[in-house]
Amino acid sequence: MANKPKRKKGSGDDVIVIKDLYKTYNTDSDIAVHAINGVSLTIKRGEFVAIMGPSGSGKSTFMNVLGFLDSPTAGTYILDGVDGTRLSENEKAEIRNSKIGFVFQGFNLLSRTSALENVELPLYYHGGLRSHEMRDKAKELLGIVGLAGREHHTPNRLSGGEQQRVAIARSLVNNPAIILADEPTGNLDTKNTNDIMGLFTRLNKEKGLTIILVTHEPEVAEYTDRCVVFRDGNIVKDAKMKKKKSIGYQKKDQDMIK
Repeated sequence: MANKPKRKKGSGDDVIVIKDLYKTYNTDSDIAVHAINGVSLTIKRGEFVAIMGPSGSGKSTFMNVLGFLDSPTAGTYILDGVDGTRLSENEKAEIRNSKIGFVFQGFNLLSRTSALENVELPLYYHGGLRSHEMRDKAKELLGIVGLAGREHHTPNRLSGGEQQRVAIARSLVNNPAIILADEPTGNLDTKNTNDIMGLFTRLNKEKGLTIILVTHEPEVAEYTDRCVVFRDGNIVKDAKMKKKKSIGYQKKDQDMIK
């Protein structure tokens, strides 16, 4: 088993610290493409941040680096006190399992597996809990996201919005330092988009979860506290946002999350 990565000293309020981050790809014609071009960014614990930008702006590469799915060419990335640029591949996998919850546009659920079992899955990789403890935790999280009574339904018996709620419950199961949500409403209609963003808002506000969300929809970004805009591998805007939207959040969600 890999040694546990050492924490670096720093502000306890800073969950992500990025300094002079670069990601460069070389094409077949030996042309260097700077997907990320010297970016610096700090995200505090409990922030709700939208990442925006046109196609090719670098936002997807940036999210891959945040999720330890890709490695930077140069610079520093510290997540929850751990310097990610100094980790082995095994240590990166351990960080992904323990500190990062992922929510994707396509849900990424196992089609023949129940909602309960989909949420339990990361706990098998993480270890440390008995079978009944894993089941109890998964059931509790499904209740929090509004799916009590739907635990034994497979994805094909759930709506798109319900499937994304399962994915959100799964992202929370290991008590991560951050949630990375990549276009989480991209496959949803307006009502389900509002419901999911309302749920994210409540989880952020009531549970203090740090959420970083990639979106191309301004109306989705309006739910967040802060918007970071990428263009040509650079951050061209980083501004606090007034939450203009609060619809789509059900009172039953508030009652369950509290």
